[in-house]
Amino acid sequence: MLRAPIHTGFAILASIALLTGCGKAHVNASAPSLKKFSQTGVASWYGPGYEGKRTASGEVFHMSELTAAHRNLPFDTRVRVTNLSNKKQVDVRINDRGPFVQGRIIDLSREAAQRIDLIGPGTAKVKIQAIKK
Repeated sequence: MLRAPIHTGFAILASIALLTGCGKAHVNASAPSLKKFSQTGVASWYGPGYEGKRTASGEVFHMSELTAAHRNLPFDTRVRVTNLSNKKQVDVRINDRGPFVQGRIIDLSREAAQRIDLIGPGTAKVKIQAIKK
């Protein structure tokens, strides 16, 4: 006699699980709006110690690719990074989280940092702007 309620309860739970998975995709409430997104602050770079390790997005980090870490921009967002001291620019794709040093707004891959002359000084004041894919 207990079999019917157990099966019925399981069927209800399975139905709820399926229905909740069919709703709208979850949007990170802390992610900034990408429409005209712009941010100015200090950039840094990372590379050798992270080569071959998984990023927060799940892909493998390669310091020779044009990627970056940002605290809350959605993964795969493309941003243009301008070094404000020399006006050099590089377009990168967000695939990781960070930086975890207070006062910094973006961590660039070694290759991206090299393209805007950030390797030597290690940090620079930059402007980042979201761009279309």
